[in-house]
Amino acid sequence: MFIKVRRDTLIILMLAFILIVSGRLMAYMSYASSTETEQGIPIAGVIVKGNDIVPTDSIKTNIANVGFRSGSYIKGDTLITSKRKVPLNEALENAKQAAMLSTLPGTTITPIKAVSVKLDKKTGILTVTVIEDFSTVQVNQTSS
Repeated sequence: MFIKVRRDTLIILMLAFILIVSGRLMAYMSYASSTETEQGIPIAGVIVKGNDIVPTDSIKTNIANVGFRSGSYIKGDTLITSKRKVPLNEALENAKQAAMLSTLPGTTITPIKAVSVKLDKKTGILTVTVIEDFSTVQVNQTSS
């Protein structure tokens, strides 16, 4: 009932096990040591959901102009950028307004009518959910 395993196969399996375990251990240690900097929690990125027509880059650029960009960080309830310090609730409200001002490229049409902005304070990821509504968009028509 015993399975015969040669000695060299057993050594290879043991080395593979040791490499996997040590790799996992190093990954956990590096994650645990780099979750928070001395400055605070850095802004890791912006995730945009719900957009169909307005480009994601346009929304992300407007959000970055508010202060949620690389180099900015969260310390307590304050968003600290390279230029200023803003209370976090005010920064989130500014991000919401900036996302609503995103336009279609080459036009002045702003189809985004509702925005939800959520910030994960542990990871520094900002999630922006937008709702586009073209039924209320004002389009100026010129007659020739």
